Amino acid sequence: MLARALPSVLAAVIGGGVLWQATDGAQAFTSEAARRLDVLRAPRAVPDVQLEDMASRPVPLLPQPDEVVLVEFIYTVCGDICQIAAADFAEIRDRLQARGLKVRLLSVSFDPERDTPEQMAIYGDAHEADGAMWTVARPRQKDLPDLLELFDVTVIPDEWGGYQHNAAIHVITGDGRFSAVYDTDAVEAVLAHVNGEQP
Repeated sequence: MLARALPSVLAAVIGGGVLWQATDGAQAFTSEAARRLDVLRAPRAVPDVQLEDMASRPVPLLPQPDEVVLVEFIYTVCGDICQIAAADFAEIRDRLQARGLKVRLLSVSFDPERDTPEQMAIYGDAHEADGAMWTVARPRQKDLPDLLELFDVTVIPDEWGGYQHNAAIHVITGDGRFSAVYDTDAVEAVLAHVNGEQP
């Protein structure tokens, strides 16, 4: 009986070991969770990239002195997830302003050919992103692939001329590192992180 059960026990032990290894000690059960753990453990240096904002002005991706930058990736004609994320971003902006924290919000287009400054301005107006604390911007086409890779943003064209993409808030701290990822609706967690209340 024991001899017959032994292969099953061994398979379970080996399978459990593989699962433990693959999930960062059972901390990450999805690729998104694994990405977030990886960024927390090893923040990534952000390149000194200039973006073009909705007023055709250059804006830095990197934080300025004593500043934190919150980044979301969008395309301006997105009809669902981006609109919900924009409402969450607006709430974060309002609450950061009330606390007087030095934070800049960037909605970065991953469709820079179609998202012209005029188109970004329409999106900005719709969400009260006035370019002061929150602006909409686009990278140069040549910089886009590296940015999507750095922030682990997946963008897949769909059959209607839009995109399927993951949505999140990416935190760039004052030392120029991408150091945390939050769900777009994790308003309290983002505020706590910016305020230094959690890693």
